[in-house]
Amino acid sequence: MPFKRKTLTELRAQNQQFLRSELNEPGALLRFSNLRILADMDAGMAHLHYGYLDYIAKQVTPFTATDEWLDAWAALKRKYRKPPTAASCEKVRFTGMADSVVPQATRLNRGDGYQYQVTHEGKIDKTGQVIMPVMAILPDISDAPEGGGKAGNSPKETKLTLDIPLAGVDAEAITLEPISGGADIEDEETFRQRMLLAFQNPPQGGSDMDYVGWANEVAGVTRAWVKRRLVGAGTVGVYIMCDNNENKGFPIGKDGVASKETYTVHASGDQLRVADHLYDLQTVTALVWVCSPIAKKIDFAFAGIKNIAAETQQQIEKAIDNVFFDKGDPRGEAKIYLSDLQFAIADIPGTGGFVLKKPQNNLEFNVGELPVRGEITYL
Repeated sequence: MPFKRKTLTELRAQNQQFLRSELNEPGALLRFSNLRILADMDAGMAHLHYGYLDYIAKQVTPFTATDEWLDAWAALKRKYRKPPTAASCEKVRFTGMADSVVPQATRLNRGDGYQYQVTHEGKIDKTGQVIMPVMAILPDISDAPEGGGKAGNSPKETKLTLDIPLAGVDAEAITLEPISGGADIEDEETFRQRMLLAFQNPPQGGSDMDYVGWANEVAGVTRAWVKRRLVGAGTVGVYIMCDNNENKGFPIGKDGVASKETYTVHASGDQLRVADHLYDLQTVTALVWVCSPIAKKIDFAFAGIKNIAAETQQQIEKAIDNVFFDKGDPRGEAKIYLSDLQFAIADIPGTGGFVLKKPQNNLEFNVGELPVRGEITYL
């Protein structure tokens, strides 16, 4: 049975009523009388105590714990909040005079002031250029309480400027690949879901859920699926998504295995970060492939609602995205029924009378495919 906490007003009234009932000559308490002041003070203290008990009641269970209490509950299952991750780019082109040196830790500025640094020394060749990797410099936590990692992501052909001029090196460099992999501190609700998953699924020495939990420990990874024998006997396929990135949630990188594996195909980018994290956790006999799902666009056509408002159209798009997010599964086991989509759209005000013309059949997907919304047409 739920406990109804009394408001401060109710506590004050209760205290005043109690005092009046205990007096030999009951009557109204004057506003500034000693007894009324004592009654109000006692009610205020009781209100504070109830508030503290409310706070403690939230913290004594992992379902509702917050802040350091949540971190403590998660630590019991060896789950820790993901720290911010610095974005990086393996290919940044510097130009200038041949044999000019770009020292390690050289700082570069993006147009908005976000800074990066060169991760190792390089020398400009006879063609007047050198390709070098850079990594973002995370801002001070006082300037970016969320960690500032996500802000370091940037598209291909981003221009970076030397913070301090270098002899023989042009002031401007350009990225030949996206700057990716940056992530902020894990938010509380995402961390809670990952912790509860650990409580619900104790380690089994390499089960499907073990791999899902391990993959979700990597900064930026928000969803993961496991496909057994993806590339043949002895292999484990791990599909990942990074829903908070700038690539519509799909990881940026190349599918493959960990850098420590003696194998011909190694992952890169987001896939490599996950593969390297899994390498020290996985079973010793497994060859783990970390892969990005393949986006399968699904086009839609609706009749009967041609003149709906733009806001309603946006709600329809969001409803479709939510169904795809909930039902999508790159293991080849996903099946999205048209009724799921119709029910989601029918709940939106202003869509009465719509007829779904396309697609016409339930949606099925091959291994590796993940549904994404394509073009929507209103007939």
